[in-house]
Amino acid sequence: MSNKPDSDVVETIWRNYLVRGEVPQPGSAAPLNYNSYRRWMHRLPSDPRCQVCYAPFEGFGGALVRRVLGIDRSKMNPRFCNNCERFVMMYHGGTELELSMLFADVRGSTTLAEQRSALEFSRIIDRFYTAATDVLVRSNALIEKLIGDEVVGLYVPGLAGPAHARAAIEAAQAILRATGHGDPAGSWIPIGIGVHTGTAYVGAVGSSEGVTDIAALGDAVNTTARLASQAGTGEVLVSEEAASAAGIDTNGLEVRHLQLKGRAEPVDVRVIRAEPAG
Repeated sequence: MSNKPDSDVVETIWRNYLVRGEVPQPGSAAPLNYNSYRRWMHRLPSDPRCQVCYAPFEGFGGALVRRVLGIDRSKMNPRFCNNCERFVMMYHGGTELELSMLFADVRGSTTLAEQRSALEFSRIIDRFYTAATDVLVRSNALIEKLIGDEVVGLYVPGLAGPAHARAAIEAAQAILRATGHGDPAGSWIPIGIGVHTGTAYVGAVGSSEGVTDIAALGDAVNTTARLASQAGTGEVLVSEEAASAAGIDTNGLEVRHLQLKGRAEPVDVRVIRAEPAG
């Protein structure tokens, strides 16, 4: 007989985590305040880290959490620590909720790779991952993906707060600054970003007995990805939904009408460009 909780319990646990920032604590009736836990983990050195709870894998911090908490990098999914891996495997499922999403893509990555050696290209991409991840961590995102030439951050209410749309837009601008967009000398890697707010399914996907990951699924996710694919170098394309949810001043921002794949009607977006530092 399985000891795993039923689907209703799993959905409730995921909703508490994603909407309220609470996760169950074994042996305690009181839930863990996950935001406080992540902030504590983030203060410990050093990178690389679990992309869910920010537990460090290396340096003094990594040694400390291994010795005291038994936390180490997952052998099944190197993006997770073994503690978060147990959570997603135990509570295999998820829930629908409104969130904001950020997709950051390297523009012209094929050409960039052709112009450099494989080692040089890998170093540039790794530098991009490091810069973007630092922004996502500081803005309380759930890092959904680091793959190829793309970084994806999920801004859920339980972690980023009710102003998750504004957090995503500000993070997008910070990623542009971190990659040199707006600098007189130019960017060191060409980035375009899409930000959208909508309803998606977020939870554990994959085999409950094997490799499991946290992912966002649904039309809103696809929309965000397509916005990023159409963003020019140094641009953030912000959907009307995200702009409205964030309450940003759109006066003076370019309005662009996009025909996205799978959409019968054009989608209106606001264009935010990198501004010079200072």
